Amino acid sequence: MELLIIVTVLFYMLSAAGYFAYLFIQKNYLYRSGFYLILAGFVCHTLSIVSNFIASGQFPARKLQETLTIAGWAVACFFLVFQSRFKLKVLGIFAAPLIALIMVAVSQVPNSPTQVQSVFKSFWLVSHVIAVFIGNAAFALACGIGVLYLLQEHGIKTRNPGFFFKRLPSLDMLDATGYTCIIIGFTLLTFGLITGFVYAKTVWGRFWSWDPKEVWSGVTWLFYAALLHERLTVGWRGRRAAIMAIIGFAILLFTFLGVNLFFKGHHGVFTTF
Repeated sequence: MELLIIVTVLFYMLSAAGYFAYLFIQKNYLYRSGFYLILAGFVCHTLSIVSNFIASGQFPARKLQETLTIAGWAVACFFLVFQSRFKLKVLGIFAAPLIALIMVAVSQVPNSPTQVQSVFKSFWLVSHVIAVFIGNAAFALACGIGVLYLLQEHGIKTRNPGFFFKRLPSLDMLDATGYTCIIIGFTLLTFGLITGFVYAKTVWGRFWSWDPKEVWSGVTWLFYAALLHERLTVGWRGRRAAIMAIIGFAILLFTFLGVNLFFKGHHGVFTTF
């Protein structure tokens, strides 16, 4: 399994290099190389997760290393599907380095042994983790699209197109694809929270216990709910929506990692779901 992780990291790092080369040279073969390298990394990544699951008999989300692995897998999975649908070629310059960074972190985190626990065999836990992580991946790409939007808008407003103008899609396309990511992310996060409530009821005997992770997950959900509400009712689009997508992802990162560092709860230090 360690070899699979090394090969996975290598594929993702080569993909990031390919996408950055595409940003500068703008040759389609570089874009295709970046995409297929992520695909190859994703296949190896999936095999490593499956092999871990078979070896342990439990869903691999028991400690920090495993949850980071699932996080990287989710970003790669969502990116591949999203890219196949929307053909937003330049998005790879955000997604590929992010995935590579996560997996480099995985390779550096100590692989401490874990005890077998029946709770990690729960259908509700598996549904909760997968839905939340793929939803988080959608929010991550929405953040990346928000950054690209601000770069493109800055060039247009200053009438100094510069480096990014010809390399980035139109503002309308960036706004629409970012909105799509947030809708998908919010839908999956909602489903993930519902399955999490059911899982909590089966394990702790109650749907909600004011655990810090639960509270901040609720804060994240309310933030994106407010963002979608304001877009539909007030018409938040463009620059404001891009900035809010970036802020939302910052809140999400704190919920995912920061809460475990600064607060104590029954989710534990090493489990980040």
